[in-house]
Amino acid sequence: MTYKGDPWFNVGAKSFALALDGRVVMKLERERQELLFEIRPETFSRCRVATAYWSYVELANIDEAELADLVLEAWTLIVPKRVSRAHLASRDDTP
Repeated sequence: MTYKGDPWFNVGAKSFALALDGRVVMKLERERQELLFEIRPETFSRCRVATAYWSYVELANIDEAELADLVLEAWTLIVPKRVSRAHLASRDDTP
């Protein structure tokens, strides 16, 4: 799915990330958000147009591996727990 030409990541009707103008709006766990806002304010900030569970992530300040981890984290927050647990367990089993 896209929003004004930018990728929008959903599972069913639930969104977990939206790329927008050089940054990503992403759903993250509240405790993790607060920590990231505090220790890396140049990269992570509150998204003022959504609920408290969303963050802006500045893409210029993050590497691909960290972004991939954050997207996976955001995805696990919206899919059924049995799905995320099965996926994470399969990743742990790979050499």
